[in-house]
Amino acid sequence: MYRHILVPTDGSKLSAKAIRSAAKLAKGFGAKLTGMYVIPPYAPPMYSEGAMYGPEAGPQAYRKTMEREAKKALAAVEVEAQTAGVECKTASVTSEQPWKGIVRVAAAKKCDLIVMASHGRRGLAGLLLGSETTKVLTHSKTPVLVCR
Repeated sequence: MYRHILVPTDGSKLSAKAIRSAAKLAKGFGAKLTGMYVIPPYAPPMYSEGAMYGPEAGPQAYRKTMEREAKKALAAVEVEAQTAGVECKTASVTSEQPWKGIVRVAAAKKCDLIVMASHGRRGLAGLLLGSETTKVLTHSKTPVLVCR
């Protein structure tokens, strides 16, 4: 049924649950797994009156730090895939909006299922903070399995 499963991660405990589910599904379907991490683009600090100035982390330092975070988060996908005996690849992309990066990678890699976590925010918190999962559900042509 499914041949290629995409599992986005942010390195949180909640994403770990989605990673486990994705690895089990991939094993059951004989599918391959792609783990992905979305890196926000570098935004130079904005200073205002009375701001304290300190050493600024430039774009190179930011990129290095974010790549280290991505590698750490994606290592969890690789471990789960290896444990399940599933073929796995990983990718990190830069996107201002994580949901756009997820939808773009799913299409580019020809994934036929996205397995992702949801924090389950509702009401005002969901409205103010938004939900990347909801945005993926709304904009993706690829089926999405939500883990909570």
